[in-house]
Amino acid sequence: MSDVDKVATEVRESFGKGAARKIRAVGKIPAVIYGHGTEPQHVTLPAHQMGLILRKSNALLDLDIAGKSQLVLVKDVQKDPVRQIIEHIDLIVVRKGEKVQVEVSIHVEGESFGGTLVDQGLHTLLLEAEATHIPTHVVVNVEGFEDGAEVFAKDIELPKGSTLLTDADALVIAVHTQAAAKADETAEVAE
Repeated sequence: MSDVDKVATEVRESFGKGAARKIRAVGKIPAVIYGHGTEPQHVTLPAHQMGLILRKSNALLDLDIAGKSQLVLVKDVQKDPVRQIIEHIDLIVVRKGEKVQVEVSIHVEGESFGGTLVDQGLHTLLLEAEATHIPTHVVVNVEGFEDGAEVFAKDIELPKGSTLLTDADALVIAVHTQAAAKADETAEVAE
């Protein structure tokens, strides 16, 4: 389940490219908070702390804005394509108990039967979960799966309180032998 990270912020008064560069030069990141019909609010966030928080997906933040607490979810992060420095963050307002749509990664565990390969068709699932209880990932155990075994999105055990939004019949895992994989490749080349 997701943890709430507390972050001290400052209200931003200056805007534009030059102002954003100055903010980043002092170790902060420009950000905007929006949602629930509120006016967009411009703030700055500590760059080092945000870099650590953003290592995990679906980061939930409790911002301290001039002594007021605001719960937000990271919506988008813009990075410099070359230096990979965070240039701007979009945050969306959430309320406790509110359900949000999030993409959650799929972790595959275990070893399939000897001589078989595990193909992972999907790497994330779209779920609806309570904003304060967003799962970090879901697990699919392929221990002992034999040739021909398949796991669909509807077969994955979801954390309590989460609802599957991805197509229930979407193929997540397919197990097959190496000979079958080579035969499929040969057939594709022949076509």
